[in-house]
Amino acid sequence: MGNIRLLSEQIANQIAAGEVVERPSSVVKELVENAVDAGSTRIDVAIEEGGLQYIRVADNGTGMEPDDCEIAFSRHATSKIATTKDLFAIRTLGFRGEALPSISAVSKLECTTSSTEDGLGRKIAIDGGTVRELSEATATRGTEMVVRELFYNTPARLKYMKSIQTELGHVSDYMYRLALAHPNIAFTLKHNGNSLMQTLGNGDIRQVIAAIYGTAVGKGMLPIQGETLDYQITGFISMPEITRANRGGITLVINGRYVRNFALNAAILQGYHTLLPINRYPIVVLHIEMDPSLIDVNVHPAKLEVRFSKEAELTQSVDQLIKETLSKKVLIPSAGTGSIPTRTKGVVIQEQMDLYRPQAGNQSDQTAPIAPKKGDVNPSLQSEVRQDRTFDKRSEPLPISYSKFPETNGITGENLPSNRFQGTMNRSAEPIRSTSPMSHRAEHSSADIRQATRALMESMPLPDEEHEKTPKFPSLSPIGQLHGTYLLAQNEQGLYMIDQHAAHERMNYEYYYYKFGNPEQASQQLLVPLTLEFTPSEAQILEQKLPQLEQVGVYLESFGGNAFIVRSYPHWLPDGEEKAIVEEMCDLLLNEKRGIDLAKFREKAAIMCSCKASIKANQNLSIAEMEALLDKLGACSNPYTCPHGRPIVVSFTTYELEKMFKRVM
Repeated sequence: MGNIRLLSEQIANQIAAGEVVERPSSVVKELVENAVDAGSTRIDVAIEEGGLQYIRVADNGTGMEPDDCEIAFSRHATSKIATTKDLFAIRTLGFRGEALPSISAVSKLECTTSSTEDGLGRKIAIDGGTVRELSEATATRGTEMVVRELFYNTPARLKYMKSIQTELGHVSDYMYRLALAHPNIAFTLKHNGNSLMQTLGNGDIRQVIAAIYGTAVGKGMLPIQGETLDYQITGFISMPEITRANRGGITLVINGRYVRNFALNAAILQGYHTLLPINRYPIVVLHIEMDPSLIDVNVHPAKLEVRFSKEAELTQSVDQLIKETLSKKVLIPSAGTGSIPTRTKGVVIQEQMDLYRPQAGNQSDQTAPIAPKKGDVNPSLQSEVRQDRTFDKRSEPLPISYSKFPETNGITGENLPSNRFQGTMNRSAEPIRSTSPMSHRAEHSSADIRQATRALMESMPLPDEEHEKTPKFPSLSPIGQLHGTYLLAQNEQGLYMIDQHAAHERMNYEYYYYKFGNPEQASQQLLVPLTLEFTPSEAQILEQKLPQLEQVGVYLESFGGNAFIVRSYPHWLPDGEEKAIVEEMCDLLLNEKRGIDLAKFREKAAIMCSCKASIKANQNLSIAEMEALLDKLGACSNPYTCPHGRPIVVSFTTYELEKMFKRVM
């Protein structure tokens, strides 16, 4: 006799259950997905003790024929596919025929189903894979599945279940995803008799979002829509001020199926580039429709992961679509709570005054600007005031933005991030500095950027009509400074608070990112080279990565042993911080074990420079300096967040202020 034998059907089902039925949420997932496939418009889910003791899923779908009721619990029994060709055109959530036999093998299951409206149906009861009852029953059209004592016959699996709250969290999380994937189905979820979720099933995704995350989140979502030859993308993305501490707020739905995909998650986060604080994530619901032949859903036991045949094209489309959607919005968060309600009576009407600064030549009857006090440390701000205050905010041309057109680096040709460098014809592009720039740096700034801007303009198509409608940063008039850190400004809409360091950091970031992308003529030879020392292992690694430093204008040479000398670096690095910045750039290269692409390296280097070159908190500014800072901020391609994702501007609308002071009731 040989040693190889065929396993019994019961043992085989229990083994299969180890892959398909991982925890109570797996049971809920499989049963609810079958209900969705049955064409249900209402699905009710009730669980007890996190689903370990009781799970009930009832739907009003097509139900099963009496002859199908028993065979449905056999392995690989399915009505979804019949031939090999069907595997490449799957549009249903289930198709393998493994869920029902696997669930019945590790629980006590009862199924009551009917495919007619005459009240007659079929009931089957299975304990641990053994049928104990098969009879006719009274039932409405649809199917009711009841699962009791999950894993009662597999104590090893039951032993490693988590707490009731943990299991409940997994069940509710998947129900939320399925409700977002199918807003046209009315879902209810109850635990121990308490209602956890209820949706209307009217097809409105925003209402489902409000039911899950709250009304305030629902109101703060932006619709998104786009398509390519292969993909159709719709859904909602949150404003940057609405975030979560993890990626749990991202829901991806492919052809009605909730999936997890690392590449798409990365594309979504890239779309929010620098708009989110560190370790904060948006709430996003994306519905992607495509031809089933472009996707393989049979690569994961729970069907939660899929493979795309054109993944790069899809991720690029998602990234670009999110960037374009956000670029069309004024992303200034309100300090008030909730949205402003529409009022038809009891509105207080106050006199309004012109908050625009005077045009050139009409300043004789205006109050002279407050002169900077002796000891102010922002001469570059003062120099920019002399250049910028001759232009009226109402009559000056709008900044020319290239956010919809792909800019490229002249050296490598890689795409710039969403907050691309943006020039104006009447402003100097040199960043505002907190210390006096050296003379040789001041000579290059305006001419270099004007030349670069002209080159970009010649290579870019003219903005289309839709892009010209992109909302611009509001015109603000400074009125003071709070704690030497926050600027206070106003316009007809209300009061604004601006973080002066974050604002200056954003301007410097866009400037330095552009400069790091064009370093050919930026480096200057040093009369006295800087010396940097590293450990033996670091020196060996750095020797291999010197070409990457050269691509951003930093040239190092081995100086024997573990030392390197800096022969040249870009002349526009922040004064007094050159050595520290070069050292940090070397650390970036050393800490990236898998290598670092040039675009990412440029970005991190630009962030380092912008932080060091920006004015700090507790630094007093004159009104003239505040005006220059606001003018420069308005010229940025993204004036709403600093490079680290922190908000720059917070607004108090006039209505919110009047409500605080009880001027409206």
